[in-house]
Amino acid sequence: MVNSMTGFGRACVEKDGREITVELKSVNHRYLDLGFRMPRAIGFVEDTIRGVLGGELSRGHVDVFVFYKNNRDDARRVNVDTHLLGEYLKAARAAAEEFSLRDDVGLSAALRLPDVTEIVEADEDRDAVCAITAEACRLACAELKAMRAREGAKLYDDLYGKSRTVEDIKDRMARRAPEVVEEYRVKLTERIEKMLGGVEVDRARLATEVALFADKAGIDEEIVRLTSHVTQFRAMLDSAEPSGRKLDFIVQEMNREFNTIGSKANDGDIVNLVIAGKGEVEKIREQVQNIE
Repeated sequence: MVNSMTGFGRACVEKDGREITVELKSVNHRYLDLGFRMPRAIGFVEDTIRGVLGGELSRGHVDVFVFYKNNRDDARRVNVDTHLLGEYLKAARAAAEEFSLRDDVGLSAALRLPDVTEIVEADEDRDAVCAITAEACRLACAELKAMRAREGAKLYDDLYGKSRTVEDIKDRMARRAPEVVEEYRVKLTERIEKMLGGVEVDRARLATEVALFADKAGIDEEIVRLTSHVTQFRAMLDSAEPSGRKLDFIVQEMNREFNTIGSKANDGDIVNLVIAGKGEVEKIREQVQNIE
């Protein structure tokens, strides 16, 4: 069964005071293309995520959003620039002495002075962060793939139905083709007999002309190839492997056969069937772009 390339997955994992949330949003793309949004402090997990997704997905543009919280007691510390604080206090005391002011600088006021205090994030345990990121990514990817599979089931039904329509159009052209040749033979005979005024027609020459017309307007080879393409198309739909690119190629070949039949056709009914067939193939092509 085919899978869509459109889907969403989200998972959150919390261990040892660390919490990672991974969100995945995927849309169509010719290859697997990953875009990341995450805090710079944990940018090192990108390779971990690429490894997980590269093993699970084959195509699609995937936006990866990573949210991180470190709630551990050792996650942050406060540094006090004692040298700078000392300079502030020296300047304050000098001003108090010069202008006869009361020195009322307290600890809380001193710590609020610009650049005196700094909150420092602790260095992350890369192995621990990568481990929970990989777990969250696998869970989010499982949810993403489940949505892709549900969408793929709908695409399968739609594309299988459209392949039946193409097959029906192909069968109608195959039935019509011999009739076109016979109608040409009858019209040619009548025209010649009218021109010759009752003189017997040269049957050998007539047969030759009809044979040349049949060869020029014949679409047997195209019908055989169209039959093969429809069969391969359905086989690809039933394949367990990602088949989007192969399906796209087969659709191009279907369109090529309809174009060739249209260029050969010397009959209005077949031309109309070609137009209908190309229209259906175009609908298939648009849907195939959504398949992984």
